[in-house]
Amino acid sequence: MNVHFIAIGGAAMHNLALALHNKGYQVTGSDDEIFDPSQSRLEAKGILPQTFGWFPEKITMDLDAIVLGMHAKADNPELLKAQDLGLKIYSYPEFLYEQAKHKTRVVIGGSHGKTTITSMILHVMHYHDRDVDYMVGAQLEGFDVMVKLTEDNDFIVLEGDEYLSSPIDRRPKFHLYKPNIALLSGIAWDHINVFPTYENYVEQFSIFVDSIVTGGSINYNEEDDEVKRVVEASENPIRKIPYQTPDYTVEDGETLLETPEGPMPIEIFGAHNLNNLAGAKWICQHMGVDEDDFYEAISTFKGASKRLEKIAENSKSVAYKDFAHSPSKVEATTKAVKEQYNDRTLVACLELHTYSSLNAEFLKEYKGALDAADVAVVFYSPHAVEIKKLEEVTKEQIANAFERDDLVIYTNPAEFKDFLFSQDFENKSLLLMSSGNYGGLDLGEVTRLF
Repeated sequence: MNVHFIAIGGAAMHNLALALHNKGYQVTGSDDEIFDPSQSRLEAKGILPQTFGWFPEKITMDLDAIVLGMHAKADNPELLKAQDLGLKIYSYPEFLYEQAKHKTRVVIGGSHGKTTITSMILHVMHYHDRDVDYMVGAQLEGFDVMVKLTEDNDFIVLEGDEYLSSPIDRRPKFHLYKPNIALLSGIAWDHINVFPTYENYVEQFSIFVDSIVTGGSINYNEEDDEVKRVVEASENPIRKIPYQTPDYTVEDGETLLETPEGPMPIEIFGAHNLNNLAGAKWICQHMGVDEDDFYEAISTFKGASKRLEKIAENSKSVAYKDFAHSPSKVEATTKAVKEQYNDRTLVACLELHTYSSLNAEFLKEYKGALDAADVAVVFYSPHAVEIKKLEEVTKEQIANAFERDDLVIYTNPAEFKDFLFSQDFENKSLLLMSSGNYGGLDLGEVTRLF
């Protein structure tokens, strides 16, 4: 097949392009800007566009399919040419479904935990040399690519994102996969620029549950009240199997998971990650991995990239970074680090960076999210608010939203950096939570504080 990608440089898009190239397809693409690692990875395979920009002349009747990325606009000149020619235009999830429709589709959904659960499943499969197709939203240790597609593998494991499919297809991605086996980890309002009300957001998960094929199954986190309600209310004739956080203990900074063979040390920590592990265990069992083999493999799982990633440690202190930014993720991550290092002072720093987190109306969702921290710091850039064309957010609104009198708030990157570098981190834990970079903070410099 001859496939052209409009907006090939995105994290998801370039990985799909690489997967198709590896499968033997003819792949071309365009984008107005491409950054590393996408740029060097596409270049290594010979499919990096020679010139950045949009070129309608690339769109010809020789193409079998167009894959349209979210970065493109609805008036993109290449898209308009493809529409004029009547070419088949796919969104990213639509094309993935086309590649997976004859396989057993395993789809992991949820507002939080889906990348980690998908990564756990793939780690276990890889550990036991079981080859599966997949799409995951993080770079995994031992895996060259984030998307793998073959003709032969029976299973495909897909991270089920609830964000929109393409500029001309406003359906959430996970509505298009039609799972045989599904999981739902949690529901907590997010993406308010797309789903303006909580009810509208929750409805997307109801549609997901109803999209599971007849006779399929869903494992669901019964400790999440909204997940429990959504799954149990569905009239879809599928098997519904609940899971919950397993028993575990923490001793001297090490988490021990209770198993039928006794306590087992594991690399990950935090109640939310143990809950993710319970979900992954069920899915692996559906895929033919028995309990003992699951435990053996999962004991070596160190976590997904950017998810509670240790960046520095010495005998008296430790530093983590985490992609957490939504209220539920911030709360779970902060609690996890405090529980793991209970005798140390926890300095937790959150950057408000996304559309949702910088929205004055949404801010109240952060109430209590940093309560587990001994020192709680929030950083946000008024410039980011301006770029996103949002109403100005004040320090007072943030302080009121978190309902914490001692909350430290910075809007100037230099002042935030001065605060960090003035800290004595002996007998402390540092947690940096953001999907941004605190206005240009060099993490390499931070690690030298430890």
